[in-house]
Amino acid sequence: MSANAAIFRQLHRGPQPLRLPNAWDAGSARLFESLGAAAIATTSAGMAWALGHADGGKLPVDAAIHAVAGIARVLTVPLSVDMENGYADDAATVGETIRRLLDVGVAGINIEDGAHAPAVLAAKIEAIKNTAAKVGSDIFVNARTDVYLANLADASRRVDEVLSRSAIYRVAGADGLFVPGLHEPAEIQAIVAGTGLPLNVMAWPGLMPVDELGQLGVRRFSAGSGISQMLWGQAETLARDFLDSGRSESLAKGAMPYARIQALFAGT
Repeated sequence: MSANAAIFRQLHRGPQPLRLPNAWDAGSARLFESLGAAAIATTSAGMAWALGHADGGKLPVDAAIHAVAGIARVLTVPLSVDMENGYADDAATVGETIRRLLDVGVAGINIEDGAHAPAVLAAKIEAIKNTAAKVGSDIFVNARTDVYLANLADASRRVDEVLSRSAIYRVAGADGLFVPGLHEPAEIQAIVAGTGLPLNVMAWPGLMPVDELGQLGVRRFSAGSGISQMLWGQAETLARDFLDSGRSESLAKGAMPYARIQALFAGT
C-alpha cells in the first residue's frame, strides 16, 4: 500500500468530514493544495471542459489519464480521480484503466452507476479491486450512486434505493458511498445509519454547514464542479467586459499576483 493511499483512507476517519475542493487541472490542484487541502479530488465535468469536451462520458480515456498524470506530478497530498463510469461499460476494460491510474500515483477514485443496474457497477468495483491486488496496490473506491441526482427512484423510495445499492457495492469492495444531490438532514442521517460505508455528500444549495454534516456522520464533503463553474462565470464576465469595452481595469481587480502564481510551481 502506498503512503498516500494509507493517508487517504485515514482521512475518512478524522473528527471532521474530509473537505475536497475538486480540481480540474494541475494548476487548480496545486493551488488548492497550497491552501491546506489534505487531499485533492478531481471534477470530471471541470476536467472535461478544461480539455475541450462535454461532460458525461465524452472525455477520451487517454486524455483523462494524461491530465491526471499532470495533476499527480505537482501534488504531495493524496489524489482521488472522478472517472465517471470508468470510461467503459466493460468491467475488464475499467480494470485496465485503473492499472494506468495506479501507475501515475492515484490514491482513490469515484465511479458512478448512472442509469445502469447496480450489478454493472458492482462488477466494475470487483475488477478494480482485483487489478489493484494483482499489482500490489491499494485504491479507495468511492461508489457514486445517482439515485438523487438522476431521479432514479420516487422521492419516498430514495433512501431505501440508496441503501439497497450501497449494500451491493459494499459487498463488491467499495470503500465509500457518494450520493450527490442528497441534502435533507433526516435522509442523510438514515443513509449514514444504514450504509456501513463512509458517506460523501456534495455541496448543494440549502445544505447545512460542514460541521453539522459531521455531527450527522458524514465523512467526506465535495465541492463537485462548483468552483469550476464559478470561475467559468467569472471568466465570461471578464471576457465580455474586455471585448465590449476594451477597458483594462476589470482584469486587475481581484487578480492573483503573477509572482504568487509562479511561486506555486517553484521546483515542480
